[in-house]
Amino acid sequence: MIKEQILDAIKQYHTIIIHRHVRPDPDALGSQGGLAEILRSTFPEKSIHTVGEEDDSLTFLTRMETIEDSRYEEALVIVCDTANQARVCDQRYKLGEKLIKIDHHPNVDSYGDLQWVDTEASSTSEMIYEFYEDLQEYGLKMTDEAARLLYAGIVGDTGRFLFPSTTKRTFQFAAQLVTYSFDRSELYEKLYTTEDTIVRLKGYILQNFSVSPSGLSTVKLTKDILEEYNITPSQTSSLVGVLGDVEGIVAWAIFVEEEDLIRVRLRSKGPVVNEIAARYNGGGHPMAAGASIYSWDAMEDVKEDLEKACLAYKEQ
Repeated sequence: MIKEQILDAIKQYHTIIIHRHVRPDPDALGSQGGLAEILRSTFPEKSIHTVGEEDDSLTFLTRMETIEDSRYEEALVIVCDTANQARVCDQRYKLGEKLIKIDHHPNVDSYGDLQWVDTEASSTSEMIYEFYEDLQEYGLKMTDEAARLLYAGIVGDTGRFLFPSTTKRTFQFAAQLVTYSFDRSELYEKLYTTEDTIVRLKGYILQNFSVSPSGLSTVKLTKDILEEYNITPSQTSSLVGVLGDVEGIVAWAIFVEEEDLIRVRLRSKGPVVNEIAARYNGGGHPMAAGASIYSWDAMEDVKEDLEKACLAYKEQ
């Protein structure tokens, strides 16, 4: 089984470096940090590192390390929660001796010497807990900190257990994780406390979104708008679900202008959007994906593709 193969690889290496995707979310950090904590507890003699750029709003979860290139020599590299190689944060992941991919996104970019991809899992954090649960008989150890991180990752990627990806197994794992000692109330507060600037931009979105007859809604956030509300492009990620409760919307896209590209955040209640995202330098889940375009003219192409998907969905 793949999990046993992964554990065997971990046992063979003294240095293990764990990566995840750029612009991390709670699942990326939860799976990365949770796996690191499990391995540090189980193998105290090994050198375990977590690397990547940090998001100031999520440093309460875990902090990254700064390591030299030389650490990758004869190292095992594990990449968590990252479907595409281009999205791996810190491209030095290629410098290791052996590479493992652990992910729950569709396997459109097959990479790594070992790959464990489970699209039925709610999150990669859920997969890391499964890794522990299934192999604890081989000595794997769970810690309070690992449990906190994995629980945060599951909560984040399931939208507090509201998304369709939440399964019986998700609830079972979450129930086991909360038996460990960490402050759930504090964790929820830090995950979901919203800055006033974000709330104001949320109000702008709710006042300015449009809905087409097909059920497609779009929002355009230019640099000028972000500057007016004192918001960085990365902060808009917390607003991607704001239109999810609006009656009549079956899919929506938020276009966010950055310095050298326009970030496209896609969500859906039915139409498949990750295939559309793949046409525009992106990917993701069938109902939640992201893409990148390089002009506002290209936004019209994305909208046209989304309109077709929404119409096809309504005609089913």
